[in-house]
Amino acid sequence: MNTEYPATDLVILAGGQARRMNGTNKLLQQFDDQIQLSKICESFKTQVQHIWVNSHRDNSIYKQIEPDIRCYADDQNGFLGPLMGMKSAWSHLQADYALFIPCDVTYIPSQVIHKLHRALQKQPLAQVTYVNINGDALYPFCLLKRESLSVLEQAIAENKLSLRDCFKQLDAQVVVFQKQGLFCHSINSLDELQQYKQMKVFKQSISG
Repeated sequence: MNTEYPATDLVILAGGQARRMNGTNKLLQQFDDQIQLSKICESFKTQVQHIWVNSHRDNSIYKQIEPDIRCYADDQNGFLGPLMGMKSAWSHLQADYALFIPCDVTYIPSQVIHKLHRALQKQPLAQVTYVNINGDALYPFCLLKRESLSVLEQAIAENKLSLRDCFKQLDAQVVVFQKQGLFCHSINSLDELQQYKQMKVFKQSISG
């Protein structure tokens, strides 16, 4: 367990309907050489206290793959998006910091948790810091403080579910990462998954 920053839990956001994936559970898909759940867990196991999945289904399958995983569903039904997943987390986590990551990321930057914590420490008023990859803001890939809860609750009560707008109220900081040759940082549809896999095969063929 790392001691360079405060105790932090990881939350994998997998609570959506995956409509553009025909309802496929993206966390159980194999975008690369590993199932997404295993890939994400392996990246962070030694850096966080506990790993959670925010999901409304397949909890028993998650636990077969990663026996130490913990699961929770949104506090309210209706698929209200990542903001609801983040707000709901604080009913379950004991840590005062949570690293949230979307279930469909293809690229996990090295040292990401260290760099997000450093950005928060530099700006004491900030309650969240999020990842930007190649110029794209990935608001759901973020480090959030527990004290943000009241702002999250207010936004949901007013049905203002935009992470970008909510994060503005939390003095959001951003950590920028660059990745050469990255086709897409997350998979949002079956078409994108097919293109991503074709691109990987193409890269392997020209490098091999």
